[in-house]
Amino acid sequence: MNYKTIIYPFLLLLFISASCGKKLHVEQPTNGTIEISQLDIPKNFEIVINKDFELIGNGFKAEDLIQFRSLSENSMFTIPIKEIKGTQAILPFSEKIQETSYDLTLVRNDKSIHLANVDVSLIFNKDIPEKEGMTVKGTVYSKGKGVANVIVSDGVEVTSTDANGIYYLASAKKNGYVFISVPSNYEVATKNTIPQFYKSLNGETSKSEIKDFELTSVNNENHTLLVMADMHLANRNDDLSQFQKGFMADAKALIAKTSGKVYGLTLGDQTWDAYWYSNSFALPEYLNQMKDLHIPIYNTIGNHDNDPYVANDWLSENAYRKTIGPTYYSFNIGKVHYIVLDNTVFNNNGGSIGVVGDRSYEARITQNQLDWLKKDLETISDKSAPIILAMHIPLHTNPNINNYNYYLKNSKDLVANLEGFSNIQVLTGHTHVNYRIESPTLMEHNVAAVCATWWWTGRSGYAGNHISKDGSPGGYQVWENTGKDLTWYYKSIGYDKTYQFRAYDLNNVHITADKFTPKANDTYKAKVPTYAKEYATKNSKNEILLNVWGYEPNWKITVTENGKPLAIQRVHKPDPLHIISYSMQRLNVNANPTDSFVSSSTSHLFLATASDAKSTIDITVEDRFGNKSTQKMVRPKEFSTSMN
Repeated sequence: MNYKTIIYPFLLLLFISASCGKKLHVEQPTNGTIEISQLDIPKNFEIVINKDFELIGNGFKAEDLIQFRSLSENSMFTIPIKEIKGTQAILPFSEKIQETSYDLTLVRNDKSIHLANVDVSLIFNKDIPEKEGMTVKGTVYSKGKGVANVIVSDGVEVTSTDANGIYYLASAKKNGYVFISVPSNYEVATKNTIPQFYKSLNGETSKSEIKDFELTSVNNENHTLLVMADMHLANRNDDLSQFQKGFMADAKALIAKTSGKVYGLTLGDQTWDAYWYSNSFALPEYLNQMKDLHIPIYNTIGNHDNDPYVANDWLSENAYRKTIGPTYYSFNIGKVHYIVLDNTVFNNNGGSIGVVGDRSYEARITQNQLDWLKKDLETISDKSAPIILAMHIPLHTNPNINNYNYYLKNSKDLVANLEGFSNIQVLTGHTHVNYRIESPTLMEHNVAAVCATWWWTGRSGYAGNHISKDGSPGGYQVWENTGKDLTWYYKSIGYDKTYQFRAYDLNNVHITADKFTPKANDTYKAKVPTYAKEYATKNSKNEILLNVWGYEPNWKITVTENGKPLAIQRVHKPDPLHIISYSMQRLNVNANPTDSFVSSSTSHLFLATASDAKSTIDITVEDRFGNKSTQKMVRPKEFSTSMN
């Protein structure tokens, strides 16, 4: 990773903005046999697709080769000069040319000379007329023809393409990019898992620039979406090994057996800002870990995906924009309209070059995003169309049974913008727990973490499992969408779709220092009751505790003993397996558990009381779509870190 581009993103942006659009007039020195003079190559090099293009300068020869070396990837190719016309060296278009930055080198026999570094833009139609006040223009096209009614935006203004696929945008170029809302039944090219739905702008408003977008026709009316929250990859706690052997293996297997198109959507905190510099692991390294999924993945920024050396929300996001793309945007897959928002305002007091700040942030959506969101939603005429809105921090707090509040400072403003739509699904992360909150028109899915408890429980020498703060297995959510019909389930890493709950025989759940912290000294053994909470006391009430991590109010839970249904009570308390998988493991090595990582109380727990300590219990959990998960619980049932 080039850390200078992270440390100095704003300076880099200023440099690019100042140099873009200007031509380089360079007198090249002789290196023995090659002499090129009056070289005139634009820094922003526009190449019309399938058309010859030229390099301007004196001294080119017909046998010369022009070498294109990518400055962002380990790739290189050469293009021979087609002909020389005065000071013009004519080159044929090559399919190898991509929209990226290149180092251009002239190669003549065994000699070479550097010519210039250029940022290549591929142009579909260079003859779009100028319009007063329009600073960005271009064509959205597929198979050589313009595509009409595609939404185009710079994050402030929103427009659409005409019948010929042409658009104009009166952009102040503040955000530094233009993007399209990829239309249904189309895709854009994917580069290192990132859909290329956006193009960088040069910052000059004195003249317009052309930014074209190529679409590929696909059938994604029916599609599967993998929703991944809180990976926190940082090259610590054996996280990369756990990630590859656990999540990546699980996701690859699911993709391999899934028919139809598959996409990914992250919910933020792909990385861990505190370790960007100390562990040399930031956003580029995250992408390198994901590359083998081979599906388009749309990303959401989280509070931990900001540059910890920068104490400014906008500037701290420059590394993200440079590596991954816009922090808010929309796209369409099938009949679903997807919206991604950035709802963390990163303050990071004390951050400066070489100094990690306090990494503080606010849970708030900026007004410019709300203004843009309103314009984006105005482009959707069908108010019954499913809206899936992704952001990092939850809209609502984790409920205590049915009691909850808004989480974001301006949750009400966001909800007001969504009025009029009847099917809104909000996807969030951040909490590392599972919960669902539903109203007549809006449902929030707070999705537990891929990293579970920040990779601690699966760390070498610890519990050997992968479990989140609420007892949910580390995992991700899977959406199977058919037209306007949306279905979903929580996918536990390493388990199949039917694994939706865990059952405890509370007669055997007794957390003691002797059993669960045998290596701890007396000081840390004494702390066991504090972290074990109610489970520090022996329970002989024949109670059955269920953790149903994907629970929603319309799910059906049945517990029977010898064919007789047992009364079920929903409760709010911590999960005992997480306590012995994290807090007891830390105490066992004479270390205090991190407050943010300890077990949190959850309301997707259910309690039933059996009549006998050794009876077999039959449990069925049925979700809103009729999918059933069952278990025949033979008691006494063991309580250990390896239990299911």
